[in-house]
Amino acid sequence: MAALLLLTLAAILAAAGALAGSVPGGFPRSSSLRVLDLSRNLLEGEIPADVGEAGLLKSLDVGHNLFTGELPESLRGLTGLSSLGAGGNALAGELPAWIGEMAALETLDLSGNRFVGAIPDGISGCKNLVEVDLSGNALTGELPWWVFGLAALQRVSLAGNALSGWIKAPGDNASALQELDLSGNAFSGVIPREIASLSRLQHLNLSSNTMTGKLPVSIGRMALLEVMDVSRNQLSGGVPPEIGGAAALRKLLMGSNSLTGIIPPQIGNCRNLIALDLSHNKLTGPIPATIGNLTGLQMVDFSENKLNGTLPVELSKLANLRVFNVSHNLLSGNLPISHFFDTIPDSFILDNAGLCSSQRDNSCSGVMPKPIVFNPNASSDPLSEASLGVPSSQHHKKIILSISTLIAIVGGALIIVGVVTITVLNRRVRSAASHSAVPTALSDDYDSQSPENEANPGKLVMFGRGSPDFSAGGHALLNKDCELGRGGFGTVYKAVLRDGQPVAIKKLTVSSLVKSEDEFKRQVKLLGKVRHHNVVTLRGFYWTSSLQLLIYDFVPGGNLYQHLHESSAERSVSWMERFDIIIGVARALAHLHRHGIIHYNLKSSNVLLDSNGEPRVGDYGLVKLLPMLDRYVLSSKIQSALGYMAPEFTCRTVNVTEKCDVYGFGVIVLEILTGRRPVEYLEDDVVVLCDVVRAALDDGRVEDCMDPRLSGEFSMEEAMLIIKLGLVCTSQVPSHRPDMGEVVSMLEMVRSSQGTPEDDLV
Repeated sequence: MAALLLLTLAAILAAAGALAGSVPGGFPRSSSLRVLDLSRNLLEGEIPADVGEAGLLKSLDVGHNLFTGELPESLRGLTGLSSLGAGGNALAGELPAWIGEMAALETLDLSGNRFVGAIPDGISGCKNLVEVDLSGNALTGELPWWVFGLAALQRVSLAGNALSGWIKAPGDNASALQELDLSGNAFSGVIPREIASLSRLQHLNLSSNTMTGKLPVSIGRMALLEVMDVSRNQLSGGVPPEIGGAAALRKLLMGSNSLTGIIPPQIGNCRNLIALDLSHNKLTGPIPATIGNLTGLQMVDFSENKLNGTLPVELSKLANLRVFNVSHNLLSGNLPISHFFDTIPDSFILDNAGLCSSQRDNSCSGVMPKPIVFNPNASSDPLSEASLGVPSSQHHKKIILSISTLIAIVGGALIIVGVVTITVLNRRVRSAASHSAVPTALSDDYDSQSPENEANPGKLVMFGRGSPDFSAGGHALLNKDCELGRGGFGTVYKAVLRDGQPVAIKKLTVSSLVKSEDEFKRQVKLLGKVRHHNVVTLRGFYWTSSLQLLIYDFVPGGNLYQHLHESSAERSVSWMERFDIIIGVARALAHLHRHGIIHYNLKSSNVLLDSNGEPRVGDYGLVKLLPMLDRYVLSSKIQSALGYMAPEFTCRTVNVTEKCDVYGFGVIVLEILTGRRPVEYLEDDVVVLCDVVRAALDDGRVEDCMDPRLSGEFSMEEAMLIIKLGLVCTSQVPSHRPDMGEVVSMLEMVRSSQGTPEDDLV
């Protein structure tokens, strides 16, 4: 009976979210206890030392709690333990070498903690290890030899640490490996050609390291490889034609490297590909027609290369295509004829030599100059009078007219030079006057620290077209009556340019933290180059040592937070509008990440809506204007997005990456679908939205979480897919969250599967 009670107790403790505080009375002691699952609760303190007294325990899971301290040494007494899970806590210290004494251990999960130091070689004593997950810690040192040395090992994830050094060639003992994730570290050197000896490998992720050299041609011999991600490294050389031998590939991700040469036609042999990313490289030549053989392709990204020629007509056969981004290349000619290409978003073909489509009202992403057509019957001189169709009887008259025309042109040119010179001089005088007038426009909101009192009054710089002068109407530049809102980085005002265009001006309130003038201007100019339909455009800036202004496009529709939480039921955002907002924000973040910009401060109040309800993400990349500070200082002074902050940000030793934005995006997704705030404060409790939705999913009552204002507007099947995506994005372990590019692809597939017209894609 006692054994039965203890087993029942173990089952009760396994209920997610049921327990908080320290483990009551320590761990249960029983010789009959085999499985103990305390995961996904709010247990805190150190893991009780008496855990080692349950001598016959086979499986122990204390993951996703608030445990601190080190792993208790008493665990080494559980010699029969086959599964140990302690991921998603705040455990610290070095990984103990005595783990290797747990000879029966098959699964080890210590991910998402704060472990430091090298990974001990002693773990090699666990000869039966099948799966190891140490991702999301702060581990250093080199790749441990046992990763390629344990015969039973099938799945290894060391992602999101600070490991370095070369990846040594695997030996024969590593032939059982099926999944290897070393992403998000500092590994260098070349990818060893012996990687092909991992004959059972299905998933290989080496992304976000500093690896160099060429891709080994031996990859083509990996017949079972389904996913290869080597993006965001420093790889050079070409894409090896032998890649066509890896026929099982489903995802080939090689973006953000320095690859050169052509896209090999042999890639068309990878008939199972659904995702192909070669973006942000230096590839040249045409897109091979063999890509049309990959009928399962859903996502293709060739953007930011030097590809030329026309798009092969064979691409029209790709019926499953959702993303085909060839922007920022040298392509020209007509788009293939298919429903996808007839409605392809302009952002996918932007900045090419002249891609056109007769199905899209002759619209082109670039304008080609009209060609000069010579007379086909012309003489050998293509520029002769006969070639241009001039009758020979008018030849002499034409010469005289040309001389007169030449004289007129020279005279006109002299006049134009004079006018331009006078205009430039006048503009310089007016510019000097306007610069000295700018501080005056700052008026009543900036008295004692006004740059008017400085030796250098500052300069207003505008990017691209637009007048740098502001309207002299009834509102001063930073008039308090025109204040739009306040945030962690500063106060925002509305103003009007001389040409009548409204703008939003952010006055930074972190002046004491801002970098030097040169660094500030360099970072702002980088942000000013960002152009995307779902990103608020940065129009210009103003600098002095005591005042910094950022000038943005004015977005008139308010922010997402107001529409979700401060609007009446009659003015509530509809289901389709919410879906459009989700996919728009995802596309904005994916675009920022492709350009190396982490938003850092993502929250619903930083998602603005234009007059058509289209989302525009603002306040991106502002943390780059500040020096490297302690992240706790930043989180308290700047990161006001309570509830949106990824858990790894609270750890000093874990790098802040794009995955922090993914977490914030996941929270926004849940906020949009539920209509609830990320964190709600009750009289005696704090309710975290992610936990509420995750618990509802586990209990099979997700519909109870949906915003009641959406009653009858949506398909529960569609909502379930998006909710699950939001929960995956808010995973405690950064490496478990998808990239924003993958998120966009998933959302577009959800939309397409529900029968939404593809011309909604932006």
